[in-house]
Amino acid sequence: MARFYEQHGRRPGRTAGLAAAVAMAAGSAVMLAAPTAHAEVVDVNYQCKTPIGNKGAVSPIDIKSTAAGGAYKLVMSFQKGVSSSPVELGKGAMKPSALIKLGGAESGTVPVAGPPNDKAIPANTPIKISDLSGTYTPKGSGKVTFTAATLTIKALGTTTTCTPSNNPKPSLTLDVKGSGGSGGASGSAGSAAAGGSSSGGQLPQTGPADSAIALGTLGGTVLLAGAAGALWLTRRHQRV
Repeated sequence: MARFYEQHGRRPGRTAGLAAAVAMAAGSAVMLAAPTAHAEVVDVNYQCKTPIGNKGAVSPIDIKSTAAGGAYKLVMSFQKGVSSSPVELGKGAMKPSALIKLGGAESGTVPVAGPPNDKAIPANTPIKISDLSGTYTPKGSGKVTFTAATLTIKALGTTTTCTPSNNPKPSLTLDVKGSGGSGGASGSAGSAAAGGSSSGGQLPQTGPADSAIALGTLGGTVLLAGAAGALWLTRRHQRV
């Protein structure tokens, strides 16, 4: 009987230890899967130099990213038009592109581009810019900021250049790990500039999704290992 109480008296302690191990491992998995990106919509005051004079407009802009191997696909979205044309722009007459300025652990710019307008734009109405996309490949490691920079609109043989005048804040911050090569970051404009369709507002998940999945998997492995270890100790004490 004494042995019975001794065995059953220790069992709650072992059960509590197992529960604690599971809770700690689960907490580690949550911490490891924490997001490493921050995005926000930023108002950008564009001042545009057009063939018929200067124009200005404020557009809220956000920049989102999706990890793709060792690079990131960037998508820059304009919520309002930033310029206008004195004449109607027929379908496919307007082609936009822009630069995204890098800061923090990186320097330089990433070019992004979008498809031509998919429908006619009436005269003297704001020109809605389609989503612009490009690829960013980090060289260094650390926190990198992405800020809207120069916007270029080509239409009917003319070029309009729009520059932010309000020193906007970054629209996106990423914690990246580069390849360690020499020089700054590299980038290229997306294939949408060749006439592909825009994203239509359905933007991909922000931040390095594949890294989050990998970290979550690691956390799950830690969880299983912790539970298995506690269970082994429980059975060992039972045999003793």
